[in-house]
Order: sequence, then structure tokens, then C-alpha cells
Amino acid sequence: MSGRSTSFSLTAAHVAQVHRAIADGGPGPGAQLHTDTDYNDWVARIMKSHPAPGLPTLLFAYGSLIWRPEIEHVREEIGIARGWHRSFCLRMLRFRGTPDEPGLMMALDRGGQCRGVLYELPNDDLEGQLARLFRREFTYKPPNSMPRWIKVETAQGSVPALSFVMNRASAFYAGSLPLEAVAEVLARACGHVGSGAEYLLNTVTHLEARGIRDRNLWRLQALVAECIERDGAAASSELIQTRGA
Repeated sequence: MSGRSTSFSLTAAHVAQVHRAIADGGPGPGAQLHTDTDYNDWVARIMKSHPAPGLPTLLFAYGSLIWRPEIEHVREEIGIARGWHRSFCLRMLRFRGTPDEPGLMMALDRGGQCRGVLYELPNDDLEGQLARLFRREFTYKPPNSMPRWIKVETAQGSVPALSFVMNRASAFYAGSLPLEAVAEVLARACGHVGSGAEYLLNTVTHLEARGIRDRNLWRLQALVAECIERDGAAASSELIQTRGA
């Protein structure tokens, strides 16, 4: 990381400016949610398709699983998933957005490459751990983030790992958006679990702590900071004009 700035443009103060208390509006009309039986079927399907039975099960984390892993792990290392990249391509009408102001969250989409964190999961109650993980990662039918075995390169060679990749057939798939358009969304969207700006700041902070610099995310956090500052200045100017009227 020598020669690179590690000073974030996006700060906790920016996040506080975007945050607001929002009630959970629920899944919305017509939404189909996964049942316990559905989740059990997904666990069975993934366990049956394990590409290396008997060897440690690895989980490839690229976003929030890095700063909120949810499940136990016995070790971690850096890995590269080729053929996949981080993308704010998942439209959120809940959680970090609302129907009136939809948000965006990251998913692993096709193309490029992605440096992330490989977690080795303990063998104890692996099915139970996956069941908890799946309940966290996908809610609606069809799943937005599909559990899938992918290849990840490590210092020791290529290994199979479980990850969550974008389901392009999902109604919530936003496609490939310009960073400027993503920044405008993240600078404003907020849901009952928090804002898009908070999600981005947490992700880039924990990636940097592990020596991972995603150039797109680094540029994005600067753009989001600019958008929040611009919106804040505009709101202040409007308030002054209103008081002076």
C-alpha cells in the first residue's frame, strides 16, 4: 500500500448526515419469501454439490461478510475470484432503501476479478451454520444472491469456495451502473437497517485494513462524500433563503 493515500473522503460525519430512523415496511405486496423448508433444501443442495468432500469448507467474502461474518471461522486468508467483480447492482426497496427511495447494495457479478477474504468454516454443525448464513443472505424468491461454488486463487493455488453471486434473473438486478449514478443513490438512500453510505464506508474500511484496495470502491467513496456535501450545502442554502423570505 506504499505510496497510496489511506485517507478516506467518506467519513462517519457523512454517514450521520444521511442516516434517518425508518420503520421496516415489510417485504411488500406480492413478495414470495423463503420458508424453512426452502432454506433446508438450499443447504442440502449445496452440501450435496460440495466440490471437495472431506476437505475444509471455504467461504469467499467480498462485502458485508468481511465486517459482519455472521458465522464462525477457524482461519482466513486473502483470495482472488477471477471472472467475478464487486458491483452495486442489487436494488434495495427494504433494509438499506425504501420503495420511495430505493437503495443499492453490492453483489458479486460476472466479469473482471475480485480480491476478498476466504474463511475456513469449522466442521461442527456445518449445515446449521449454512442455514443461518442463507437466511441472512437471501430472503425473496427467486434469491437475489445465489449460493454457488466458485474457484478462488490463493497463495497455495486454486481452491473451491462457497460465495453468493448475483442472480441476473432477479427483478432487483439493476445491471451495470456508472459510478456517478451509484454515488447519487448511496448518498441519499436509507432503510431500517442503515444507509448505503454506511454500508460502503464499512466495506472499504475493512478491505483497506486487510490491504485490499478496490479501485472502483475507492473512487466511489470519494464520489459519495462529494454528493453528501453538495446536498448538505444545498439544504443549508435553501433553509437560509426560507428564513430570509
